[in-house]
Amino acid sequence: MEFCPKCGSRLVPKKGKGKEASVSLVCPKCGYRKHSSSKEVEPKVAKVIQHKPQQLVAVISKEEQKLRTLPTVRIECPKCGNNLAYVWQVQTRGADESSTQFLRCTKCNYTFREYS
Repeated sequence: MEFCPKCGSRLVPKKGKGKEASVSLVCPKCGYRKHSSSKEVEPKVAKVIQHKPQQLVAVISKEEQKLRTLPTVRIECPKCGNNLAYVWQVQTRGADESSTQFLRCTKCNYTFREYS
C-alpha cells in the first residue's frame, strides 16, 4: 500500500490504455500518478494453509492428565468419603437451562455430577 506524497491519500492501482496497458498508482483526490510495472502493483494473494485432521485433534497424555489445574470444592465423595473434589461446569442441556456441575474426587478420581 502506498500513499500520495502530495496529499497523503491512499494510491489506487489503475490500468492504462493501449497495447502495453501499463499499471500505475493514482491518487483519487489530487490526481498524482506514479508509474510502475504491473508486478509491483498487483495485490498479493494470501496463502491458504491446509491442516490435516490429525493436527487439529488435541491429545491429552496420561502425564498431562495428572496436572490438576481445576478449582476444588469441599464436598463428600459418594464412593470413598473424601472431602475434596475438582469442579467444572458444562452446558449439557438447552441454553435456557442451567448448566451441569461435574465433580471429580481428588483421592479416587470418581466423577459425579450435581444438577443445579
